[in-house]
Amino acid sequence: MAEIIDMPKLSDTMSVGTLVKWNIKEGQVVAFGDILAEVETDKATMELSCTVPGTILKIYAPAGQQLPVGAPICAIGKKGESAPEPTAAPAPKAPKTAVPAIPEKAEVSCVPAAPASSGSVTPQSDASRTKASPYAKRMAEKAALNVAALAGSGPGGRVVARDVAAAASAPAAAAPSGPLNVAVAPPADGKGIQPDADVPVGGMRQTIARRLLESKITVPHFYLEVEVDAAPLMAMRESLNKRLAETGADAIKLSVNDFILKASAEALRRVPAVNASWAGTSIRTHGAVHLSFGVALEDGLVTPVIRDAHAKTLKDIAIEAKALISKARSKKLTPSEMSGSTFTVTNLGMFGVTGFYGIINVPNAAILSVGATIKKPVVDAQDRMVIGHRMVIGLSGDHRVVDGANAAQFLQALKQLLEEPALMLI
Repeated sequence: MAEIIDMPKLSDTMSVGTLVKWNIKEGQVVAFGDILAEVETDKATMELSCTVPGTILKIYAPAGQQLPVGAPICAIGKKGESAPEPTAAPAPKAPKTAVPAIPEKAEVSCVPAAPASSGSVTPQSDASRTKASPYAKRMAEKAALNVAALAGSGPGGRVVARDVAAAASAPAAAAPSGPLNVAVAPPADGKGIQPDADVPVGGMRQTIARRLLESKITVPHFYLEVEVDAAPLMAMRESLNKRLAETGADAIKLSVNDFILKASAEALRRVPAVNASWAGTSIRTHGAVHLSFGVALEDGLVTPVIRDAHAKTLKDIAIEAKALISKARSKKLTPSEMSGSTFTVTNLGMFGVTGFYGIINVPNAAILSVGATIKKPVVDAQDRMVIGHRMVIGLSGDHRVVDGANAAQFLQALKQLLEEPALMLI
């Protein structure tokens, strides 16, 4: 009897998947373990293996289509058998953005009214001025909501935090469809730098957008930075790579990021308060350092995880990081290889960026942002003006978990390890 193959749930958070590519065609005979298709989930592109041997009777969904979990994609049965009529899968529920309930302050401020930006809210009766507390205004700004378009439930129609929270957590389906910048004029010369178009957002980009918005709304970020003398690190890297190259053609080559990852794991060992997460009514401390790091892809960013980084050598970390980067770029990372981190490192130094602050990768308590190493004039220990190699490192912290002193101690430990890199090899 013919069997319908549905869109599988390939990760815990997956509700929809994009059928990137079919590897089979109708009438083809498939065996157990054959790769039927490639499916992009909210975390990665994964291969869909055959679990029902037989003949492909019907392909219900074309490549490139986004489908909810449980939607029929193909039918497999005996040659000559009729393909069954599929039943539609239920539409996935739109994700909601959680906003914490925080008591309102008594301050009142006014902002100019503007057109409504969401179908889930109603405008104030006073079309020229809107009463809202400063905190509600900040919440609305972070959630990309128009505070003037929200119905206030506070005294005198004042917009309060719960009004912003309700609007931010409304289903995405309630939002207006179509581009938001419809008034933008086309290029006068008819050429421009690219076509005017609405590019469909894939599952990965939707997940990135949802998680970053959640992080910025719910996590009270604070920022610190430190400048590191990178000359000793560069000298050690050059020396180690030279020795490693002498061992053979297959020798690993150490990158600056490998040293950053190793130093981060060791700094967390010295200041374990940063290796923690907010758990609502408690702070959860983590005994192991599961270190994630950003890998830029054409359609987004993924953060593979080096598990138990605190127990691994510099060489171990370098080998594992390169293997994860290779899997990320070929879209072969599994969801388990991108989850369960306790701390994140993001590095834009290779693009010449000298300093920045990343958005915290929830539920981590902090994210480290690494800039490029640049030559600049500095004053040495003998008060002489010399050419120095400097690297700026920023830390974004969750103030519910980490205080400024803890974060400063962590950066202090990291700075020492990078300026005396032999310490991380002990």
